[in-house]
Amino acid sequence: MPYDLKELAAISGQPGLYRLVRPARHGVLVESLDAKATRSLAPASNKVSLLSEIGIYTQDSDETVSLTEVFERIHQKYGASLPVTSKSSEDELTSFLGEVLPEYDRQRVYQSDIKKLTSWYGIVSQHVPYAEATADEPAADEPLSTGGVIGEADEASTPSGNPEVTK
Repeated sequence: MPYDLKELAAISGQPGLYRLVRPARHGVLVESLDAKATRSLAPASNKVSLLSEIGIYTQDSDETVSLTEVFERIHQKYGASLPVTSKSSEDELTSFLGEVLPEYDRQRVYQSDIKKLTSWYGIVSQHVPYAEATADEPAADEPLSTGGVIGEADEASTPSGNPEVTK
């Protein structure tokens, strides 16, 4: 996915987002995602939530859409600047998420969740580079290897006189 959220986290009781630096004896060393980039210790008593593990509820009760996928959809639709902020009205926030993720569960996703989403997207789009897909990367439906994949042309060119070929 274009935004790499694996090392980014939200910490309970602390505003903003943080990049995980390394584990420490009594918690984890983090660096704030802002202009100062200050390092601090997030104690083990605080809940640290990795953004890559957060999902948004959908109308299918067994499914969620990962935050990485939601950020990708937002980027495709709006780029780095959002039409709403965390201070926008409830109607604006609800319609924004409805445009980006029409299948989200309106009963289980609260206004505070949408406000966090817009705030986090603003921080991530400012401080994390968006990686465009390159030609060297395989497409999602393209096999990573040709091992075991035999094309029709290969099957047609198999000599019929070969004793190992059975039909």
